[in-house]
Amino acid sequence: MQKLLTIYFFLGALLISGLVKAQEPQLGNRLRQLGSNLNGGGGSNDSLQHRDNTEDSITISFRYLDSTRTYRLDSSVNDFSKRFPLPGTFINLGNTGTAARSLLFSPKLAAGFDPGFHSFDIYKWKLSDVRFFNTTRPYTELNYLLGSRVEQMISLVHSQNIKPNWNALFQYRLINSPGFFQNQNTNHNNYLLSSKYQSKNLRYNNYFVLLSNNLQANENGGIIDTTDILNNPDFKERYNINTRIGGKKVFSANFFSNKITTGNKYKETTLLFRQQYDLGRKDSLVTDSTIVPLFFPRLRFEHTLSLDKNTYTFQDNAGDSLYYQKYYDTSLRRTTDTVLFRDKWSIVSNDFSVYQFPDAKNLHQFIKLGLLVQHISGHTSSGKSVFFNSAGHAEYRNKTRNQRWDIEANGRLFFTGFNAGDFEAHASLKSMLGKKAGYLELGFENVNRTPSFNFDTRSSFYLMKTAINLKKENNTHIYGAYFLPALKMKLSGHYYLVTNYTYLSDYYSIRQETSLFNLLQVAVEKTIRFGKRWNWHAEIYLQQQVGTAPVNVPALYTRNRIGYEGNLGFKNLDIAFGTEVKYRAAYKADDYSPALGQFVYQDTLTIRNELPDIAAYLHFRIRPFMAFVRLENLNTARNMGGFGFTRNNLVAPYYALPGMQFRLGVFWRFVN
Repeated sequence: MQKLLTIYFFLGALLISGLVKAQEPQLGNRLRQLGSNLNGGGGSNDSLQHRDNTEDSITISFRYLDSTRTYRLDSSVNDFSKRFPLPGTFINLGNTGTAARSLLFSPKLAAGFDPGFHSFDIYKWKLSDVRFFNTTRPYTELNYLLGSRVEQMISLVHSQNIKPNWNALFQYRLINSPGFFQNQNTNHNNYLLSSKYQSKNLRYNNYFVLLSNNLQANENGGIIDTTDILNNPDFKERYNINTRIGGKKVFSANFFSNKITTGNKYKETTLLFRQQYDLGRKDSLVTDSTIVPLFFPRLRFEHTLSLDKNTYTFQDNAGDSLYYQKYYDTSLRRTTDTVLFRDKWSIVSNDFSVYQFPDAKNLHQFIKLGLLVQHISGHTSSGKSVFFNSAGHAEYRNKTRNQRWDIEANGRLFFTGFNAGDFEAHASLKSMLGKKAGYLELGFENVNRTPSFNFDTRSSFYLMKTAINLKKENNTHIYGAYFLPALKMKLSGHYYLVTNYTYLSDYYSIRQETSLFNLLQVAVEKTIRFGKRWNWHAEIYLQQQVGTAPVNVPALYTRNRIGYEGNLGFKNLDIAFGTEVKYRAAYKADDYSPALGQFVYQDTLTIRNELPDIAAYLHFRIRPFMAFVRLENLNTARNMGGFGFTRNNLVAPYYALPGMQFRLGVFWRFVN
């Protein structure tokens, strides 16, 4: 471990030392970078545009690790969910940073080894989220969000080209929220250090990523009552309501205090090192007296080495014996005793791949074949476990140069090891039918996977007295989407076929639904104009399950934003203000098992909204500065022994959303 940390700090110091170097790219460097961009085959010609070093509005592009497309920064202000960790279709347990899930059915669609802890996934940074920038000048983002009860979110992004062919990025985020109810404080830290290097002859590419997610969330098991107490004027201050675990605590607004005495602590660290070497044809671009080297690859060799070190812990330093006996059938030695469950994993993966480019001038078209070898080592309550996996994978992509067709097909099959027999197959077709006809996407997925390891008898989180024989889960997903620009409307549908669905039937009992069931999900997204600048953005989601499967989802969920979007006559102003309304139909929402960090199927209690969730917002941007002012949960206003925001909507058994929340977010972007 000390050697690993030494490597981390050495690489970090190397990258950061490069970041502090002053640089002023010259014409030759820019043209060399232009050649690199042309070889990259990105979907934009921004690198050909004139750049003025005195402007702050320089265009910056980035790519993701396994994507050949070029993306631009989003400067829109009309949708706050793009700046907030929780998407519009997700819901948490009443406080930012607590366990969250999607209101839309979404089974796991990935084969291979899975530790099984996903209730906090929405707060994690993943490898698929890592951006590799290309910028001729240093770029920085500073973001700060302050909410009611001293909720805080701080984030920092800095990226710059150390050399024209070497970019580095540092990113950090803190989410800290004490919450409105007892024992639901959260403290999440995300760290990212990455770089991308390309050799001067354009043959060699190097990617480096150091990514860490440290997630901490106190668990309270929910409040002791969700009817009488919530309507009792004596408990108008919600922090005075007793919770089922965690004891009685004094409210603290100190975000430097991150001690979790009863709750979940998840730490995931990923170190990735990828190298690519291309064989192909050299060329050049002559502009006046400057020659820009070009390279058109035909064959690419790729090696990816990754190390994942993950620790998942639940602890209760003063466990209530009656609670754990009732809900987990676990006896403690004393009336109050320490409860501790922990799984630790170390995964070393080596992936060797070969690419072939049929058209050397179109890097969006390739055939890829690869072999993956994994060494998995774990420490659980049953001792040390060591597993191996080997898998083969293949991929085909073709984005035609006329931008009309985008085809992707890929698959993976595990030959041997712990996940032998797991496989996944994906295929999608996207087409731009025309400016008026719109955009069409069709897709298919089939995944055969071993149930997550926290359902395995060797896991510290397996609390059943007897073993259960689990079969491989099989999920089929058929989907389609059609966007019609003329009507500003998007129609989409998802059809799921699921076999051997694995779930929790109570706080610790594992079950598997062996019969086949299906679920249909349809969505309509439509923008309706009331005037030149007044818009209604409507999202409607309909879900219908067929069969007696242990799945409960709201049949209807809708999110609506109605307001003004324009500049009010000011040239540099972009402003949006109005109201946001969310409504979910009554349904038997999943319960939550705090010790296992898992959502639990239940079919006894129906969760209903007294009123839709209502928010008022004012968002604006003035060049690089953005601000978001919001009043949320205005629907909770009522007179209960005096006016207050106490009409709390429930999201799960024993869990309620807070009263009115005020949020102020400020976002700066700097080009140095």
